[in-house]
Amino acid sequence: MLRPVYLLPDLAALPDLETPKVLKALIAAHKSLAELKGRAEIIPNQGILIDSLVLQEAKVSSEIENIVTTQDELFRAELLPRNPESAAVKEVTHYRDALLSGFRALKEQRNIISNTAITDMFQILKGHSGGYRQTPGTVLRNDRTGENVYIPPQDKRAIEQAMDKLLQFINEDSLSAADPLLKMALIHHQFESIHPFSDGNGRIGRILNILYVTRTGLLDIPILYLSRAINSSKDEYYRLLQGVRDKGEWEPWILYILNAVDKTAQATLKLIEHMRAQMAAMKKRLREELPHLYSQDLLNNMFRHPYTRTEYMAKDLKKSRQTAAKYLDELAAKGFVTKHTIGRNNYYINEPLVRLFYDNS
Repeated sequence: MLRPVYLLPDLAALPDLETPKVLKALIAAHKSLAELKGRAEIIPNQGILIDSLVLQEAKVSSEIENIVTTQDELFRAELLPRNPESAAVKEVTHYRDALLSGFRALKEQRNIISNTAITDMFQILKGHSGGYRQTPGTVLRNDRTGENVYIPPQDKRAIEQAMDKLLQFINEDSLSAADPLLKMALIHHQFESIHPFSDGNGRIGRILNILYVTRTGLLDIPILYLSRAINSSKDEYYRLLQGVRDKGEWEPWILYILNAVDKTAQATLKLIEHMRAQMAAMKKRLREELPHLYSQDLLNNMFRHPYTRTEYMAKDLKKSRQTAAKYLDELAAKGFVTKHTIGRNNYYINEPLVRLFYDNS
């Protein structure tokens, strides 16, 4: 059975998609995002959330593409960069770096998401200097059956024109009065349908979701761990993605994305609350048991770097390497961290924080 030819729609000209079900889902998603935004502001150092949650997003988004690694491998790769890394660890850290690159570009370019920023993210993700597809022949297939599912635009100029139009829709708010989260669902579908790159489109598309939420001000920093919800329902995600192309079924797709935002925001909210509680408990213990060591910078270091080392502590506290090593050994002796050794390198793990990430992975 031949599938109908899918023509990329003009997103700004779509009919009103805010059905009663969509409006109800929008209310829930906005409520959860507002709670997440407010709670994130309580953490004294926003870098703690950016570093930890962006890495978690990178890990799970990569798992959707069957690139699987562990928390321990990721943290150790950060800690001991000279050690050989697995291909999966490299892919995940490249995703993290691509997302952070996009976030920096968003801020530097006055809240504009550009072709250059998207291409830069792709190059960081893939580790080469490629860009949008240059040659025809790309076909999307069902991984299990090998069946042709969808043929995206093939011509280089057609891809560039489609991306220009999509970015206009993203950046020019006057083009559509639709709710930002509804627009995010449309943008994600359009990007995946343009399929502008030879590889990595799913991951770049999921980064765009996060960047768009921060662009609209619904979040201040890119901490929406959205890939977790998608990874837990991959079959449904791909089925609904194709349902729009085959049957024009926008409502189920939009509801899926909005429910994913709601669930993800709630899960991230709980994770941040647990992190905040751990920080408060450790702060109290430090003041009671090691008052001569305690500082907010020391506490921030232990939560920004779940696996830390002398160099990190020395830099963050502006202390000598010898003093930092002494601090870490005192923290280990009191059970605040556990000390590990690889060769001549010592590193220290905030075990409760790492367990928290394992429990939420």
